[in-house]
Amino acid sequence: MQRFLTTLLFLLGFALSGVASAETPWWQSDWKYRKPLTINAAAAGLGESTGRVPVLVRLHSGNFAFDGVAADGKDIRFVGADGRSVLAHQIELFDASVGMALIWVDVPAISAGAPQTVWMYYGNENAPVGGNGQLTFDPDYVTVYHFGEQSGASRDTTAYSNHARNTLATAADGAVGRGLRFEGQPLEVPASPSLAIAEGGALTFSAWVRAEQVGPNQVIYARRFGASALLVGLDNGVPFVEVNGVRAVGDGPVNVGQHVHLALTAGNGQAVLYVDGRAAAILEAALPALNSDTLIGGDVALPPVPTDAVDAAATPDAAAATAATVTFNPFIGVIDEVRVSKVARSPALIQADARSQGPGAQLLAFGEDEQSAGVSHFGFILKAMPVDAWVVVVVLLLMFLVSWAIMILKSRYFGTVERANAAFNEHYRKAAGDSITRVNELANQGHLSSEVRDQSTLWNLYRMALDEVQGRQIHTGNKKLSDSALGAIRASLDAEVIRETERMAHRMNWLSTTIEGAPYVGLFGTVIGIMLVFAVAAIAGAVDINSVAPGMAAALLCTAAGLGVAIPALFGYNWLSARAEAIAADMSVFVDEFTARLAEESEDGTLGIVAPAGRA
Repeated sequence: MQRFLTTLLFLLGFALSGVASAETPWWQSDWKYRKPLTINAAAAGLGESTGRVPVLVRLHSGNFAFDGVAADGKDIRFVGADGRSVLAHQIELFDASVGMALIWVDVPAISAGAPQTVWMYYGNENAPVGGNGQLTFDPDYVTVYHFGEQSGASRDTTAYSNHARNTLATAADGAVGRGLRFEGQPLEVPASPSLAIAEGGALTFSAWVRAEQVGPNQVIYARRFGASALLVGLDNGVPFVEVNGVRAVGDGPVNVGQHVHLALTAGNGQAVLYVDGRAAAILEAALPALNSDTLIGGDVALPPVPTDAVDAAATPDAAAATAATVTFNPFIGVIDEVRVSKVARSPALIQADARSQGPGAQLLAFGEDEQSAGVSHFGFILKAMPVDAWVVVVVLLLMFLVSWAIMILKSRYFGTVERANAAFNEHYRKAAGDSITRVNELANQGHLSSEVRDQSTLWNLYRMALDEVQGRQIHTGNKKLSDSALGAIRASLDAEVIRETERMAHRMNWLSTTIEGAPYVGLFGTVIGIMLVFAVAAIAGAVDINSVAPGMAAALLCTAAGLGVAIPALFGYNWLSARAEAIAADMSVFVDEFTARLAEESEDGTLGIVAPAGRA
């Protein structure tokens, strides 16, 4: 028994070591293909880890074959490195005919340390549309313009629906995809509660710009409300940020005809202007209250300010700044990927946007496509199981192995005893007309098989009874047994029946424990698994069926495993108990029958001197 269990445990450990070293599990068998995308912050020059960030996946014929994927990309799904967490995504552009796709993926975090892998699955013709921009960008984004519309006004991706009021011409060569071409008319965004800024509030604005003609005070982003103003622009190519007439400028002009990532973060009394992810200017100023339209690529027309309106006590520099408010000009060029947030984004996120979105970005590395090996549904569930579920399954597997080992060994033992008892009964019945010592004589003559003498419980009782008779005859010198002697012999036989019954019941309590405990162990694993599924879904921000179904299935497998262990143990326990009771009943009947014949022969004087009982 011990050697058998040791072997099973060794095989179990070998199997689990193979599972632990297996590759990332296949997410769902309905998807035929997947491609690994490696996010390498070091390759992109990111010095700090970021929080949640939408990462641009730029597919083209050089890194993706567009073979086996739906024509509109509806079957594309993105899964985290754990092989289970579904990441929200939005398709900005997908054109398999020309081999071009732009997809934004909601990555929970980018680590500045080791690279991480995201899996892109495709190849399921029955998959519903999976892209959702409102889930891809976190709720602090109040405006996101991709400018990917074929026609009509620019539309906001977020749930706030801050769509543009007017329509401008598009440019096919934006920094990411399509952009808007600005030739003197700004893009107007109507005022809304989500775009309103309280006094001293926070804001982040970012955009990719390509200046095609530089001039003085060209406005890229403008917010005015009464006498308050917030402006971001280029002054003869030099980026600037201005709050209520106070300006901070960058350290150099941008290159004409090249895409530049501009970003402004404001909050806690400070406005920081970023150029290509690098802080270029800092203005110590709090944001004023702003609750008016937003203009992109231009400013509202302002009446001239009379020079006598300037405060006489003001310095010449302040007077010049006030007079200069009439000279703001529209931006001439292309703007793409405009985003506005109601919080001040971290420098790490600004840097990640600048280093991962533009042409030539090196944040992502594309691996070779892999094809599903046709994993069954059960195999898919096994691959989706987390560590805690495996712990429960291993415990249940140990219970399964031990219970089956007990059932197999008990079944073999009971079978051997039943055959040996049947053979003994055959000899005993044949000697029914002779003295009760006849079977002993056959054993002494070698006519009784070794199986009967070694395994038969009836033979053990028979031999014990004869030993008791022989001992009393030698002690009293009389062949006849007294009533008290017959009672003592019966008591010895009854005690042996009880001892043999206890031997047959040895380890049967393990089966009853397995029957009652295995379902609860499985249920415990299911409860823990479901808790973790919902916790991970909440952290990842993904609550669709594809994100929670694999974990739920794996959690429920624990309960199924518990029942799978308990049900065979229940049947085996009942079957073995019935066989043990039958053997015990045969022994009790034999004791009654033998003691009756012994009393009869002792009474009528036919009981002879008992020879030593036959031994194995």
